[in-house]
Amino acid sequence: MFKKIKEIIIGKPHDPMAKHTRETIALTAFFAWVGLGADGLSSSCYGPEQAYLALGQHIDLGVYLALATALTVFVISFAYNQVIELFPNGGGGYKVATTLLGKRAGVVTGSALIVDYILTSVISVASCIDAVFSFLPYRFSSYKLEVDAALILVLVVLNMRGMKESIKFLLPIFLGFVVTHLALIGYGIFAHEKQVPVIFHHAYSNTNAMVLSHGFIFVAALFLHAYSLGGGTYTGLEAVSNNVNTLSEPRVKTGKWTMFYMAMSLSFTAGGILMLYMLWHATPVPGQTLNAVAFSNIMAGWKFAHPALIITLLFEAGLLFIGANTGFLGGPAVLANMAMDHWVPNRFRNLSNRLVAQNGVVLFGLASLVILFATGGHVAYLVVLYSINVFLAFMVSIFGLCKYWATDGRGQKHWKRRLFLSFVGFIICFGILAVLVVSKFSSGGFYGIFITLCVIALCVLIRQHYEHVNKLLTSIDKLLIQPLKKGKVSEVPFDDTEPTAVLFVGKSRGAAMHTFLWIQRLFPNHFKNMVFVEVGVVDVKSYGGDVALEKMQQAVNDNLHYFKNFAWQNGLSARTIADYGTDPVEKLLDISLKLEEEVTNIVFFASSLVLENINWFTKQLQNETAFTLQRKLHLHGAKMVILPMKVE
Repeated sequence: MFKKIKEIIIGKPHDPMAKHTRETIALTAFFAWVGLGADGLSSSCYGPEQAYLALGQHIDLGVYLALATALTVFVISFAYNQVIELFPNGGGGYKVATTLLGKRAGVVTGSALIVDYILTSVISVASCIDAVFSFLPYRFSSYKLEVDAALILVLVVLNMRGMKESIKFLLPIFLGFVVTHLALIGYGIFAHEKQVPVIFHHAYSNTNAMVLSHGFIFVAALFLHAYSLGGGTYTGLEAVSNNVNTLSEPRVKTGKWTMFYMAMSLSFTAGGILMLYMLWHATPVPGQTLNAVAFSNIMAGWKFAHPALIITLLFEAGLLFIGANTGFLGGPAVLANMAMDHWVPNRFRNLSNRLVAQNGVVLFGLASLVILFATGGHVAYLVVLYSINVFLAFMVSIFGLCKYWATDGRGQKHWKRRLFLSFVGFIICFGILAVLVVSKFSSGGFYGIFITLCVIALCVLIRQHYEHVNKLLTSIDKLLIQPLKKGKVSEVPFDDTEPTAVLFVGKSRGAAMHTFLWIQRLFPNHFKNMVFVEVGVVDVKSYGGDVALEKMQQAVNDNLHYFKNFAWQNGLSARTIADYGTDPVEKLLDISLKLEEEVTNIVFFASSLVLENINWFTKQLQNETAFTLQRKLHLHGAKMVILPMKVE
């Protein structure tokens, strides 16, 4: 019953080994624009507002702000096109920083992106509900947090179904936003087309007057402050490069088209909304977003103004909801890439039977709820926390591109142009980050930096543990792995009636050899048959690259071939069983129960590394596959022994 309910909610399992599965779940440029680009497009619902309000009485500078916003979108987008080219298997800013600048830069970028994607979900959901409550009576605003939390839980369930499934569900909302907002921006500018040259003229003359009366430094500081507070507008541009491995072939071309769609739609929408604020004299109204005020002014006098405004705001809220979904698409991908480098627990690289990094999805859901209730869902406060981490990640990764084109990339086609573009992007991101940290340090900036530093410190502790464990396993490999005899080994016939030992083989060949030798020592001449079983785990790494799955299968076959031949040369009969899947315990259990039916006298064996200093924290980082499998086999009446493996 539980499995049936789960299938109804989450969906039926995918077969990762089937060739058509990857084609089924891969994203075309259009779907990637909807799913991964929605965060950037949705930021036009709050980024331009924060920037415009920061101008105060000097709204004439909004013209320059609109132009600078549109230009910045394209600069950052073109810079991340280079990331897509250099890293066609995904990884985004984290992979760029790690590969081009080193592991320290990598963990800083990765930690900033983790915090960024969590805040993406929170701020988008909070802005979504703000948009909805803009046309509801003010007394209902006390229920905002509860509705925010409910939407986050909905996103968790949607993303458990898979990336493409969640995008298909949200597609009509995305298209509704694009149509309504492009139409309103076009109409709003066209209806006041005669005012556009006037606004530009006033901006030029009033700016000169401000420079003469207050000085150039004042005007520049005011503009940079507003420009930096609108930094949330550029978020989401990194998501495509982080998820290139989910795109349909050819991935690089698909990724570039996706970035183009994102840049065009975001620059037009964000710049257009800033122009609407000035053309239609949008001023703050309690309980309403500035977008709601501007659209209300545009629709004033329309026959169906109120229903049209409600529909527009609902589509705006819906897009913010999709933008929140981007956090659940990009965040777990960052966690998975960091898990492969042992900065976060290994379980975050695992996939569910829907080929979703479900552990990351659940973690992001919980973290989003914590941040939501800790900040009260205040968008202005969240934007500061959000933007600092966004531009920290942007700055480090784009600096990595600068280093690459200045050193290793020299001599390649258009390398000078790409170096210049990367340098401009770096200067922009560095400037925005510096202004944000200085101007907002006491009103949210400190907490944004503190949270990121805590994540970095936690990642360092986790990596130290895994490095220690890997050293132990490496020493076991050197100590115990024995070479096979040269020449062909004679096969020893397998007799089902003789006592049989089933040895579960993992990635560490030394650990499996430790189990094999201890079986012979504890039960001398008892087991005549050996069955070596290994399940290749289909995780983010093995399912990410073009030939990664084939390499994983080859590694499993090589491992089993080695142990079968080693058993034969020691006079034992042996056979091997290989299988592949996302859940090793489930696969091993199925294999074990079938062997129980085929072989009369059978005992299962596995090993477990014993650490001297173990605590609650390090225990969470350990692999519990052997103990979970033992418990399930014992429930079926099968015999399984876990042999402790301690390394001095």
